[in-house]
Amino acid sequence: MLRVNNVYKTFHTGTVNEKIALYNVNMELREGDFITLIGGNGAGKSTLLNCVAGVYGVDQGTIVIDANDVTKLPEHKRASVLGRVFQDPMMGTAANMGIEENLALAYRRGQKRSLKWGITRKERNLFREQLERLELGLEDRLQDKVGLLSGGQRQALTLLMATLKKPKVLLLDEHTAALDPKTAPKVLEITEQLIQASNLTTMMVTHNMRDAIKHGNRLIMMHEGRIILDINGEEKKKLTVEDLLERFGQASGEEFANDRALLS
Repeated sequence: MLRVNNVYKTFHTGTVNEKIALYNVNMELREGDFITLIGGNGAGKSTLLNCVAGVYGVDQGTIVIDANDVTKLPEHKRASVLGRVFQDPMMGTAANMGIEENLALAYRRGQKRSLKWGITRKERNLFREQLERLELGLEDRLQDKVGLLSGGQRQALTLLMATLKKPKVLLLDEHTAALDPKTAPKVLEITEQLIQASNLTTMMVTHNMRDAIKHGNRLIMMHEGRIILDINGEEKKKLTVEDLLERFGQASGEEFANDRALLS
């Protein structure tokens, strides 16, 4: 479903601030794969996700989604096949529009637009049914402005919007990092439910080692722009934080030194 082949990305090339963000990255996601992507600051996690999304162009290599080479496609032309949830809960929704209006925009993503506007009864029933799955009471607040919701409610709504029309690939960029410790697990639980219900191919960037181990069927660790670990199956199920730190040291030749990940 997603192939990243020999991808390189350097920022500020030829200046004193030159930074190699991705170096010969190769990765393949089969349909239904749920990959958690972890690494320290500057490891290349978010850069890789942004290259897949089309936010950044690559210097070299190719990105293929569902057998289509999208390497040269701009971000907006990839939007019809990608679902994305950002770290900031405010980024994925329109605050001044109602819940059902936000869902309608997501539901019609990739379709041709016309001057006709209106939400049909069939659509409204679908939105209410989908919102009930979140168990947040939002199905009774369809007309409420999204700006009135809490951060957790808003992020859960963004997740639903990103998965309403099954995307080829779902990209989650530390989507629980800005939430409080009580809300984050609930949003992750909703994430798992939505991914499993539609068998979504997913890449989730996280700083939290426990979340990276607990969720998904594969764990990929990056360091200095390279993939250094790719753990899956029974090996991943038996993994502990201590094991992961040891494996990181063996693969990179140094200790893992990221306070945010270690303290999560």
